[in-house]
Amino acid sequence: MKLSHFKYELPAELLAEYPAEHRDESRLMVLNRKDQTIEHKMFKDMISYFDEGDLMVMNNTKVFPARLYGEKEKTGACIEVFLLRELNAESRLWDVLVDPARKIRIGNKLFFGDDESLVAEVIDNTTSRGRTLRFLFDGSYEEFRQKLFELGETPLPKFIQRKVETIDQERYQTIYAKHEGAVAAPTAGLHFSKHLLKRLEIKGVDFAEVTLHVGLGTFNPVEVEDLSKHKMDSEKINIEEEAATMVNAAKANKRRICAVGTTVNRTIESSVSSSGKLNAYNGWTNKFIFPPYDFRIANCMITNFHVPQSTLMMSVAAFAGFDFLMEAYKVAIEEKYNFNAYGDAMLII
Repeated sequence: MKLSHFKYELPAELLAEYPAEHRDESRLMVLNRKDQTIEHKMFKDMISYFDEGDLMVMNNTKVFPARLYGEKEKTGACIEVFLLRELNAESRLWDVLVDPARKIRIGNKLFFGDDESLVAEVIDNTTSRGRTLRFLFDGSYEEFRQKLFELGETPLPKFIQRKVETIDQERYQTIYAKHEGAVAAPTAGLHFSKHLLKRLEIKGVDFAEVTLHVGLGTFNPVEVEDLSKHKMDSEKINIEEEAATMVNAAKANKRRICAVGTTVNRTIESSVSSSGKLNAYNGWTNKFIFPPYDFRIANCMITNFHVPQSTLMMSVAAFAGFDFLMEAYKVAIEEKYNFNAYGDAMLII
C-alpha cells in the first residue's frame, strides 16, 4: 500500500472543534465486515452488539498538560514548549518540541509563569524541531511536577483551532484514565460515559486495561510513499498479567474481543506469542500497522474518523479492509459525521 492510497478530501467543517454534549451521544457508524453493511447509530447503542463474556480492551493512559508557554531571555519572544518525554526525573531533563524552533539555541534560557518561578535551559538540539531542556526549579520533585501542571495546558490537537477551554480538562481525557504519560488522548475511549460502562458491566461484558502512552509520533506525518519505509516513534506500553489472562481466556472461549482504539491494537499486537496468545509486557513499541495485516487478538474495534494519510487511518484500514473503509469514509462525509479527536465513532465488527 502507498501513502497516496489514503488521500481523500475532508471538508474543514467536519473537523470537530468541540466534543458532543454527552460522551455517549456522539454518532456511531457500525461496519459489519462479514456482510459488508453500514449502519448509523448513537454511540450508546453499541451495547446491543455485545453479550455476556465479551471483552473490551481499553487504554488507561492519562493525558498530562503538556503544552507550556515561556518567554525567551533577553528578547521576551513567546515560545511554545510541548513536553514529550521525561528523560531524567532527578536532573529534570525533558525532551520537548519548541515552536518557533528557529529561535531556540543551546544555552538559551526560557522563563515560565508570571513570577518566572520556573526556568529551563536548552542543553541539546535532539532533532530538527526537538530540544532537550533542563528545568531549573527550587523545590522538591513533587513541587516541580505541581508547577508544570499549574503552568501547562491540555494539549489539544493542532487541528482544533480554538483556545483551550475549561471543558477540555475533563473531556480530552477518558473517564477510566489512570496512568499519566500521554501527550494525546486515546480518542476512541472518549465516548464512554460512566452510565454506559455500568450498563455494559450489568450485561456481563468484561474489561481489560492496557497502557500505551500516546506520543506525538502517532500523529507525525508519513513522508514516504512506500509505507514499509515509515518509522514510528517508540511509545511506552504496559500489559499486566491480569489483562493478558483475560484476553487469552476470551480468545479461548471464542468471545468478542474489542480493541477500544488503534492504540490498544498496537499495544496488544506488540506482544503476541507465535501461538497467538497475549503475553504480559512492559517496555516500548514502535509497531506500525497498515494493510495488509493479520490481527492476532482483537476481532472487533472501536475507533474515530481520522484525517487523510494518517497512521491512525492506515491502522483502521488494516482492520476493516481498505476498500470497505474508504467506502465508509465516503459515506461519513456525505452524512456529515464529525472527524478527529472530538469527532464521532466507528464500530467495526
